[in-house]
Amino acid sequence: MTKPTRRMVLATFIHNSGAHPGGWRYPGAEAVDQHDFKHYARLAQTAERGKLHCYFSGDSQGYPHISGRDAFAATDYAGKLEPTTLLAALAVVTSDIGLIATASTTYNEPYALARRFASIDHISGGRAGWNVVTSASDSEAHNFGRDVQMDHDDRYARAEEFVDVVKALWDSWEDGAAIRDRAAGRYFDTAKVHQLNHQGKYFKVAGPLNVGRAPQGHPIIVQAGGSDAGRGLSARTADMIFTAQSSLEKAKVFYDDMKMRAAGFGRDPATLLVIPSVQLMVRSTEAEAKRADEELLALIPEALSLRTLSLQLGFDLTGYSPDDRLPEIPLTNGGQWVQQQVIAMARAENLTIGALARRVSVSRASFSLSGTPEQIADMCETWFLQGGADGFSLSPNYLPGALDDFVDQVVPILQQRGLFRTDYEGDTLRDNLGLARPENSFVLDPTLGSEPSMWR
Repeated sequence: MTKPTRRMVLATFIHNSGAHPGGWRYPGAEAVDQHDFKHYARLAQTAERGKLHCYFSGDSQGYPHISGRDAFAATDYAGKLEPTTLLAALAVVTSDIGLIATASTTYNEPYALARRFASIDHISGGRAGWNVVTSASDSEAHNFGRDVQMDHDDRYARAEEFVDVVKALWDSWEDGAAIRDRAAGRYFDTAKVHQLNHQGKYFKVAGPLNVGRAPQGHPIIVQAGGSDAGRGLSARTADMIFTAQSSLEKAKVFYDDMKMRAAGFGRDPATLLVIPSVQLMVRSTEAEAKRADEELLALIPEALSLRTLSLQLGFDLTGYSPDDRLPEIPLTNGGQWVQQQVIAMARAENLTIGALARRVSVSRASFSLSGTPEQIADMCETWFLQGGADGFSLSPNYLPGALDDFVDQVVPILQQRGLFRTDYEGDTLRDNLGLARPENSFVLDPTLGSEPSMWR
């Protein structure tokens, strides 16, 4: 293969003891308290040692398994730290790696969220990122005064307005607004502070934000929606997309679609980075990697895999045998894209419910590969050069070993091939992703909002 003219982006998605439901039980994993900050600090520092672009912490504001609590007692879900709090702490023990957290547009308010991520960007010196999601489970709805979750299309309409408000709030202070003139007794220049005065369908927000403009201007925006509404939100607002694609062919279709959608919004497609999720098992031989996979798979109780499948489908499979084929499944009001990917997988491969459940409980619709460091590097190179990805989000099956293996064995090969950098290039996450710092919207268009009466 010819050498690329660009370098791939690498991130790692950290979920407690690992992305694999059996990861916390695996003999190669460390038995850790998931509330112990030192665990996450070590992982972030390992990723930084490997020069990875981002450390990503996902989130859900509920415990989604009350109806299947006996099955989900086999998971480590009870130890999830609130991610923006975690990122603020990780900012202090790292110096270069980007720090991305999930925060829902369904059960947050734009002002509070804009303030949190602007603060993390300041604390980290410009390394913050926000993964924009809509909450798709009834368990979250029950924690926020609702009997059922918001309708799918309404969730995304709310998210569109939410993101626009957050970005405008991040612009409410211009660069250089804080002048700190002691002699004149003026800490800031009122002409460079703007009130938003937003009134929309879902939100009414005056502004300005009480945090100065972030080092990156806007923290990085990440999105992971795969439905048509989710893709539209990503194409218009996101800097980076986390996606799950089970094959190179599917990845290329998604990649081309997102680049085309971005161009449709007048964007340079190169400014929208597409990062598929991958679950990789690295061993010195292919046989050893396959054996490790089988050992992990054996640690997942059947009841857990079946309940996980029901959640991903948004359809209760109680009463069906693991040997049955999947019945017709109505469109869910939850995560529609994942549901459709799982159903397509079952139909294409003629999988039984039991076989599909084992597959889904490990990787949902993500790509997984077990092999030698060279085989893993070959896969990354192929996807990258053949138009399937701008990089990858590594979801380690167990921790810290799977992350250590990738950083110590795969990253050096990618560097030797000229596919991945050997050091951080800039001071901020935007710098390291090769993305421009956004212009202040109030500077670009002085007619936005209106000056607050307190400034007159």
